[in-house]
Amino acid sequence: RELVGGVEVLRSPHYIPTRQSAVRRALYEGTFGLSSLLAAVSRHRPDVVVGVVPSLSGGLVARLAAARFQRPYGILFQDLMGPAAAQSGVPGGGRVAKVTSRAERWAVRRARAVAVVADAFRPYLETLGVPADAIVSVPNWSRAGAPSMTADQVRQQFGWTDGRQVVLHAGNIGYKQGLEQVVTAARLAAERGDPVRFVLSGGGNQADAIRARAAGLANVDFLGVQPDGVHASLMAAADVLLLSERPSQMEMSLPSKLTSYFQVGRPIVAAVAEDGPSAVEVRRSGAGLVIPAGRPEEMLSAFAVLRDDPARAAQLGQAGMAYAIAGTSAAACLARAASFVDRLAAA
Repeated sequence: RELVGGVEVLRSPHYIPTRQSAVRRALYEGTFGLSSLLAAVSRHRPDVVVGVVPSLSGGLVARLAAARFQRPYGILFQDLMGPAAAQSGVPGGGRVAKVTSRAERWAVRRARAVAVVADAFRPYLETLGVPADAIVSVPNWSRAGAPSMTADQVRQQFGWTDGRQVVLHAGNIGYKQGLEQVVTAARLAAERGDPVRFVLSGGGNQADAIRARAAGLANVDFLGVQPDGVHASLMAAADVLLLSERPSQMEMSLPSKLTSYFQVGRPIVAAVAEDGPSAVEVRRSGAGLVIPAGRPEEMLSAFAVLRDDPARAAQLGQAGMAYAIAGTSAAACLARAASFVDRLAAA
């Protein structure tokens, strides 16, 4: 228990899996749901209850706590757990997708309003019975990290001094990211002699597998998780910021890294499902090029376009920065979050 900005925060113990599977995910959800429910119902009566999904148990606990206190509740969807179970590639996920969707349906059934971080989530939630006018947009914002190094310092420290185009993936290395396609693109680039350096900065449950797949490739660097200042410096110094997702990832989530990508003013190449939330957001921002996931040749072609046309690359980067200022700033997004809570309280 602690105070954060004057708000009491209780942290609930739960099981954390070392490897992803459907059973381990269920244990994670169950232990967190039970411990957080016990913590919630022991508190003073709230004015409203807000559940955040994921975790799935966040939505379930919100409905149960609201019933316990006879107060209105709402749910904020950061990811869609039903589609995630089917699309993320976690072993056994497809078997539990229907059960997960039923749990989501139960969680939202009596919610006064439902918030989404991406408009592409709306059709799925409507299939769960949420009225269209009860769904509101509450996009994410990200705290802009201050770079601790200049671009020249980054390039010197990490060896980016040979003139090759630096393509950076900054963030989680897990099932959803589908970084196998990046390794395939790197191998093809090496065979063709394309002047591209792939840099994967971050960690995750697939980091070892991706590192093993890239063994022997001199054009792939792994940096691990970096401090905030270095992380921001890497993004600002890269030539291209890469967003990679599995081809099956159609509607399940909107990567949080996108808001950070927009803020640094670098062009984005998104290798994602063409009609998924990520593709919609990148196209809307005007910050990058969208190519179909699972097509490494087209990925390399997109990098070549940006290498050969620096003016276009700069234009895309500036568009992303403008988009971040206008729509994904902290002030704009927190105002929408406050409006969502006010709507619940008014109910």
